[in-house]
Amino acid sequence: MKINKRELELNIVKNYIFIFLSRLDLTQGIWMIYLSTKGMSLTKLGVLEGIFHLVSFSMEVPTGIVADLWGRKVSRVFGRLLSMVSMIILIFSDDFYMFSLSFATLAISYNLESGAGEALIYDSLKAIDKEKDYIKINGKNEMFMQIGSVAALILGGYLGSKDYLLAFGVSAIIAAITFMQSFTFVEPVEIIETKAATVSEGKTRNLLLKQIIDSVKIIRDNKKVGFLIIFINIISLFVTSLFYYLQNYWKTQGSSEFKIGIYLSVSSLLAGIVATRVYRLERILKEKGIIIFMPIIIALSIWGIALTSLSQVFYIIIGIADSIVYVTIGDYINKLIPSQNRATILSFQSMIFSLFMILIFPLIGKLGESFSLKFAFVFMAFIASVLSIINAYILRNADKKQ
Repeated sequence: MKINKRELELNIVKNYIFIFLSRLDLTQGIWMIYLSTKGMSLTKLGVLEGIFHLVSFSMEVPTGIVADLWGRKVSRVFGRLLSMVSMIILIFSDDFYMFSLSFATLAISYNLESGAGEALIYDSLKAIDKEKDYIKINGKNEMFMQIGSVAALILGGYLGSKDYLLAFGVSAIIAAITFMQSFTFVEPVEIIETKAATVSEGKTRNLLLKQIIDSVKIIRDNKKVGFLIIFINIISLFVTSLFYYLQNYWKTQGSSEFKIGIYLSVSSLLAGIVATRVYRLERILKEKGIIIFMPIIIALSIWGIALTSLSQVFYIIIGIADSIVYVTIGDYINKLIPSQNRATILSFQSMIFSLFMILIFPLIGKLGESFSLKFAFVFMAFIASVLSIINAYILRNADKKQ
């Protein structure tokens, strides 16, 4: 089977469009507020997000294996289908159990996309000998992601202030469009041939087991991969938790859905602009500088959210730091893992994130409900500060040993 270079290069452009449309989820800045109007307390909201991540944790590696064995394109297609189904369920739901079903379905859709899309693009570049350009392309991916978020947060906030279901309905239509677009991607020949050869060698159950064993062995033998996976997920834990709980916090402070959308969209816009220049920053700070300084900046900014009236400004700083981490660490990890295990290992990465969210996200909601969200933010700032100090200590000791 022959796939020409032009088709693989088009994957990159198609992916920019796909990422933009996928992030054009108008519900991302209003769903917690919407569910609050449906009677969900902060604790229940935390539990719903916990259910999302519990399902995600359980299904992450199996779906990553699906991508490695049967194709990244297949995984992406089914992921978008389930995203559309989840949105439809949420539109017609009115109680905790149906909301839970919607969140569980959405989790599996995320699982099918996570790792698969990133692996598809990296392996497309590798097939045309352009993998060295991945950090630049990943920066552009982040830019389109943030542009999509900006548009979604502003439009979603506006529609949410009029009628929440308008935002959910438009999001379902956009999910249907990305579902159709996902059929247009092309997989590299090497991946197709490896997949066909692997599937022909044995039974599916044995293949799944072998894929897990091989992937775990890669992480075990390369401790740097394990460290980077834990590092990026701790950052994501804090950023994601703030993104959602700040929505309710700002609402209680008198901000409308539209204003909240503006706050979040400014952060996304600036993060997207910075993402396209991350490769230049990486040349200056290097890997070690980014891994040491970004957690410190994020920890100090969480203190700023907790203790000052400038929460919007400090959230913007956090968004920019997170964008830098996402682009650079993603590049470092991809360089360290082989193509045939890429989607599975990247799914391990997402699984770790889900584990962290299962443990911490509901706790933040409980603290916010029992005391106040400001108290919950102080708790987050303290934990982030301790972890940033430990992180710097580990890296300093690693340098001494070398």
